Amino acid sequence: MNDLFQLENLDFSYIIGIDLGTTNSAVAYVDLTQDSPKARRKIRFFEVPQVVAPNEVGARSILPSFLYLPGKYDLPEGSFALQWDDQREFIVGEFAREQGAKVPGRLVASAKSWLCHGGVDRRANILPWGAEGDIPKVSPVDASMRYLQHIREAWDHLMRRGKEEWQFDQQLIVLTVPASFDEVARELTIAAAHDAGISRVILLEEPLAAFYAWLSNNEDSWQNQMSDGQLVLVCDVGGGTTDFSIVGIREGEKGLRFNRLAVGDHLMLGGDNMDLALGRYLEQKITGSAGKLDARRWHQLVYQCRKAKETLLGSADGQSKMDITVMGQAGSLIGGTLKGNLDQQEIQNIIFEGFFPEVSADETPETKRSGLTEFGLPYVADPAVTRHMAAFWRRFEPLMRQETGRDAVFPDFVLFNGGALTPQSLRWHLTMLMRNWFSPIAGSNWMPKELPNPRPELSVAIGAAYYGMVRLGEGVRVGSGSPRAYYVAVASQKESRKQESVCLVPRGTEEGFEIKLDQLNFEALANQPVAFQLFTSSTRVGDQLGDIVTLAEDETTVLPPIRTVLRFGKRDEARKIPVNLGVRLTEIGTLDLFCESKQTHHRWQLQFDVRQDADRSGDGQPQSVGETVDQQLIDAALALIESTFTTGDSSAHPEGLTKQLENALEMKKERWPTSLIRKMADKLLEKMDGRKLSAAHEARWLNLLGYCLRPGFGDPLDDWRMKQIWKLYFEELAFANNAQARTEWWTFWRRIAGGLTPGKQLQIFQKIQPSLQISASGKSKKKKSGPKLNPHEEQEIWMALANFERLPAADKQLLGNALLRKLSLTNPRDLWAISRFGARQPFYGTLDKLIPATEAAHWIEHLLKQKTGKPELLGNTLVQLARHTGDRSRDIPEDLRQRVATFLTDLPQGKTLVERLSQSQHQFGKEEQDWLFGESLPTGLVLSESQE
Repeated sequence: MNDLFQLENLDFSYIIGIDLGTTNSAVAYVDLTQDSPKARRKIRFFEVPQVVAPNEVGARSILPSFLYLPGKYDLPEGSFALQWDDQREFIVGEFAREQGAKVPGRLVASAKSWLCHGGVDRRANILPWGAEGDIPKVSPVDASMRYLQHIREAWDHLMRRGKEEWQFDQQLIVLTVPASFDEVARELTIAAAHDAGISRVILLEEPLAAFYAWLSNNEDSWQNQMSDGQLVLVCDVGGGTTDFSIVGIREGEKGLRFNRLAVGDHLMLGGDNMDLALGRYLEQKITGSAGKLDARRWHQLVYQCRKAKETLLGSADGQSKMDITVMGQAGSLIGGTLKGNLDQQEIQNIIFEGFFPEVSADETPETKRSGLTEFGLPYVADPAVTRHMAAFWRRFEPLMRQETGRDAVFPDFVLFNGGALTPQSLRWHLTMLMRNWFSPIAGSNWMPKELPNPRPELSVAIGAAYYGMVRLGEGVRVGSGSPRAYYVAVASQKESRKQESVCLVPRGTEEGFEIKLDQLNFEALANQPVAFQLFTSSTRVGDQLGDIVTLAEDETTVLPPIRTVLRFGKRDEARKIPVNLGVRLTEIGTLDLFCESKQTHHRWQLQFDVRQDADRSGDGQPQSVGETVDQQLIDAALALIESTFTTGDSSAHPEGLTKQLENALEMKKERWPTSLIRKMADKLLEKMDGRKLSAAHEARWLNLLGYCLRPGFGDPLDDWRMKQIWKLYFEELAFANNAQARTEWWTFWRRIAGGLTPGKQLQIFQKIQPSLQISASGKSKKKKSGPKLNPHEEQEIWMALANFERLPAADKQLLGNALLRKLSLTNPRDLWAISRFGARQPFYGTLDKLIPATEAAHWIEHLLKQKTGKPELLGNTLVQLARHTGDRSRDIPEDLRQRVATFLTDLPQGKTLVERLSQSQHQFGKEEQDWLFGESLPTGLVLSESQE
């Protein structure tokens, strides 16, 4: 967590503003030791020394956000040494970018985009994405840390001059982030700064920083240019993200003032997408079709297209065309070196038509994915920035009317920022488009006035440095409280079908705000698991702190819930206690909540679960509840469980319990909704000791509990249940010699696997590995080194491990290869396990845990060569191994996928299987979900493809 500090109590020598960009980073600073506050302080650029060529260090105003991880014999020893570190083992900046274009497998790019990618473990060493072999990898956090570390070390080398008070981490440091960064991405950015040796940092949103940069040049004249009620649209299209913000001008007690009114949603859309579009265009141009290049050469092509775009669109010497060469690879489908070219007009056409098309003001962005997940990143479905801009403005029109008092709202001013909007022709194109949108209400001669931004590549850093002065009491401040209101759901004493919520943080609340809601009477359930459901809204206005409101679905976003147990008094005594709810909006824009007992000194910090596994499909989303079951029937079912597993009651026979429950509930178990089976699971957990009555009791208890907890996630309290379950793993089986109990043990772990953390899945695998007779080399051991397994038990073990999607890719590869050697093509369970070990798209796990595409291709080749009398059993397995994702690091070669498609065509349901194979970002249907899980999922459970 960021250290809290009071600026007025600290003595800074410099203010340092850092734009940590997706493609480029920049640093600006203010010298507080020389400049006088009475005269306008001067904002200077820090020229960052960096390796620009082998054995050459140069100072540049931009530090390209690229990290190169050299191999042992990649470059001559010492050729990338720095003055302050001659033993450095990595390269950042200009030479990293240039060398990475030649050897893309060792280049880390777009680390900032990976920080907000919820489909991977952002602290795991996953970059360069898709790199194989002995290439070292780093996490997105670590890559960001290295850019900041380089900046810090470069500053200390040049600016410290032996004075501790001039040391980098002793200064007022302002670091910028996209306005749409969520709590997780913000805290990961702070973590990267801390890892880089920067203990104190203030975060500032990038569109606001760009506006502050304009203010820094217009501090004395802006009031003459603007008037009460006017609006400024900030359109920021950078290397990886697109951000929209609206700033309003209002008359205050001391004259005109600025308020940031609105912030758009996170859009992973920017210059990177344009480079990919150029790459696909040129790939088709030089090979005849898209998708033919392997991942290595595709990376080469895209990086060269980026260079062509930047050179030709920013060319001042009249250059209009660039040649592009992609080096060949021995043994590849396309043999030698490939050559092509791009000219300025081609680039402009692709960018204008694909990303900035002329659209009407009422158009809505497409939501169906186009398959653009190149380099592993989940880019937005619709690449048209103009459609997103139109939708953003429409969304906030009612708010702007209310805030300004105007009937007709349109942007009086527009500020363009970001490298993608550097070309003047593009900015003029967008200005004319807005004129078409708003002239019917603004007047036929109306046109938004563009606020000048002469250095878009440096403006965010300039604005960050200027904001540092604002924090010290100088300059012009923009009111920039929280653009969202926060709410917590509460249960009402009255009978009502509407969900009521309490406003915790009103919209516009300033960071650092802290308050206790002691005017409301809250009661909390102690000593049992509880969940606090949180919501945000960026469009509701007028809600005050403590207001009880009913929220509409279309005006709120559901946040991950807070899950906890409030311990109070006797640990096993469930009770209600009166509490106060407290809230704090932190300096980095995240939320801290706490509960405080009104009767005692107990205080509980409620950890806002923004760090939940992003792969936890279904969490934090509104869920259908399935069938509603009468409470009397539920009570009867729970009583059956109670009596069956109560110590000393010998009359209950566990074998028929499931049938008895179906009769008591008047429905087959396949129809039992999530809400019901979780109540049954809680009763079974309560009666955990009842499994020890007999081997039959233990087998039935495991079978029923696994069924009621499947797939291990989907209910707000499942994390708590998983913690209780883990105690069972260490207790192990009470009747370990009973074959049925041992088989049910593994069925249980398969069913709840989705609720197990990576460490727990790995622990289970490592313990059972010796019994599977496989070694780390992948070869079967001749000498048995574990207890003998019966066939049914061994089959369930393989299926359980296949459902452990959080196992490291290397372990899945080991298991899959071992299973292939003993595979029976007539055993659908073996084929199912192979499909899960080698899936191209996870069911609940993260993308970084998938086996390499080259390995999946080997498995497919092996399966296609086998002769079987039941080829239909191979259908779903081949679909999972060969599914097209749009990410070349995950996709198998196109010619192999076509062979799979040909094989599938002749199978029963061949048409459906081929559709699943070829549809990028295919949403798993109910039938496929059930097949992937191995049995039907509970009704009322909604699964989302969160990894995308």
